[in-house]
Amino acid sequence: MLRSLVHAFDDRVEAAVVPLRGRRWADRIFYTASALGDFGLIWVVFAMLRALRGGKANERAALRAVAATGIESVLVNVLLKSLFSRGRPEEQPDHPLPVRQPLSSSFPSGHATAAFCGATLLSDGDPFAAAYFATAAVVAASRVYVGMHHASDVVGGVVVGLGLGQLGKAIVPMHHPIGAASAGRPSGTGADERPL
Repeated sequence: MLRSLVHAFDDRVEAAVVPLRGRRWADRIFYTASALGDFGLIWVVFAMLRALRGGKANERAALRAVAATGIESVLVNVLLKSLFSRGRPEEQPDHPLPVRQPLSSSFPSGHATAAFCGATLLSDGDPFAAAYFATAAVVAASRVYVGMHHASDVVGGVVVGLGLGQLGKAIVPMHHPIGAASAGRPSGTGADERPL
């Protein structure tokens, strides 16, 4: 019963994607997004950009995201994919642009997992949170568009990625820099001190 529901869901999403394939703008967006998502590359770049903005909080968030990307890759590609061993879509669309074709199990989508894990961690305390999640959504959707994953693989990857991101936030929480509460107050001057 569950398997038939999953297959029906995959078929409906695939049917919705088919009319988009071959359109130049869609090909460029989704093939580029898929390539940038290879090996979590785009999330490492985003982490570096956040670190370059300066401040201990940004540096901490960047290091946490990069470390999580590496750990996520091992957990998904070595553990989870070996547990499910699902075949990738048999009917491949024509590829107008290059796309890497992995040999690992289709479930869950590693691109989707890395995308939502990275977005969850980088968005923590960052005004660009919406941009991170929008990018994550495009990267995840690109895997169905380029024919490398079933839609349910992507949904599974999103769930796993969000879970790993929240776990990362719990294990390595963000903290305000020491002394932030006294910002704007001269160092060493307490609230009860009076000038001589």
